[in-house]
Amino acid sequence: MASPQTTVAPPLNADDLLTDERWQLVQRIISSPPFQKGTRLRDLLQYVTEQTIRGHAHELTEQHIGNALFHKPSDYSPLEDSSVRVHARQLRLKLHEYFNEDGRDESLILEIPKGAYAPAFRRVPKTIPPPPADLAPKVIPVESWRGQAMVPWAICAALAVLCVVLAYRTAPSGGLASTAVAAAAEPWPFSQLFDARHQTIIVVADSNYGMSRILASQSGSLEQYLRRDFLHSASASAGKDGPADSRLSEYISNSTLTSFADVADVVSLYKMAGPLQSQVSVRYPRDLRMRDLDHNNYIFIGSPASNPWVALLQDKLNFRESESVVGKSVKVFVNKNPLPGEQPEYEGLRWTGTQGEDYATISMLPNATHDGSVLALQGLQQEGTEAAGRFLADEENRRQLMSALGISAAHGASQNIWFEALIRSRTVSGAPNSTTLVAVRRIQ
Repeated sequence: MASPQTTVAPPLNADDLLTDERWQLVQRIISSPPFQKGTRLRDLLQYVTEQTIRGHAHELTEQHIGNALFHKPSDYSPLEDSSVRVHARQLRLKLHEYFNEDGRDESLILEIPKGAYAPAFRRVPKTIPPPPADLAPKVIPVESWRGQAMVPWAICAALAVLCVVLAYRTAPSGGLASTAVAAAAEPWPFSQLFDARHQTIIVVADSNYGMSRILASQSGSLEQYLRRDFLHSASASAGKDGPADSRLSEYISNSTLTSFADVADVVSLYKMAGPLQSQVSVRYPRDLRMRDLDHNNYIFIGSPASNPWVALLQDKLNFRESESVVGKSVKVFVNKNPLPGEQPEYEGLRWTGTQGEDYATISMLPNATHDGSVLALQGLQQEGTEAAGRFLADEENRRQLMSALGISAAHGASQNIWFEALIRSRTVSGAPNSTTLVAVRRIQ
């Protein structure tokens, strides 16, 4: 019996790709404002679209994209490195933004279904035009109606007026006011972080960066971190250049790890975002670029020792993390300008996972372009970072913070307030047990 024949599609040449309406749509998308901040999302969209048009959609797995587009090593593990998933999630948000604004008149819609990486295209149903004016229903003059026919219509009109009056009196607000109520639904200070006009990006700590600093006894800096070779060089310099040390260095430089405290804070922040959760995304600090900080709200989790982006805020703060010898001395918050009754330094736990007291700061500042807000949750250890998130999630703690800053409820809802607060947490078995507000500052 002859074997069945397999039909192989002929290769697609460059001209065929350029004239494909799906490819032309992608070119319009990547030329729009939402895609002008970075090249990675543009490259990802073009790559998955081209592979789909060429008939290779079935090959678009997380592993494949990581190897082919993100230049990951052949044996990298998507379970440890989530950068492909993170960028796919950001791409979905940008596509949604495009088709809601610049691309709202497109006849072809591009979507990337959740859990997949191959784009899906669908046609927009054509709208039915309104009937011509000569076919519209005629309005009969009131004078031509008989008196008997007017009775039921008059009753209906009276009932309609009554319904409108009742709705107006019982509704808390109407028209544009309802939009204002929805916008102000987030409690302070989250009302400064979650809104419909901005994306809010949560940047978690890089635990590998913290480990590399300790192994190499190097303080590190944002500039070194952005060179992308710091993790590898720092971890390699700490070892003896043996096979085990080489594998450890490779693992630290290529994997993406964060702490349980960061995960707990992210969950808490998502809950506080309420109906605006679709505006929130999570980024790993290695996937961030300097220009990304423009025109968005940001939440940085972790201190400069684990999230180097927080270093951008340090010169604006009164309470600053200090560590005399990296990995060998206890970290402290230095009180730059102590007020009466305050200590010059606040010392935290020696190591995470131990019992005692740890400290954290909660800081709110304007973003780089002064059209959004930046929140920083910095703990000397993981317990302090988790305690900062717990503190803000508690309504009574927020009221206490507002009182200490001299903010009324109306004032907090009407304008942005820039501040920093120092809190103390008591920890048991590696988890914060209680939190106390220690000191506050208003930032001008």
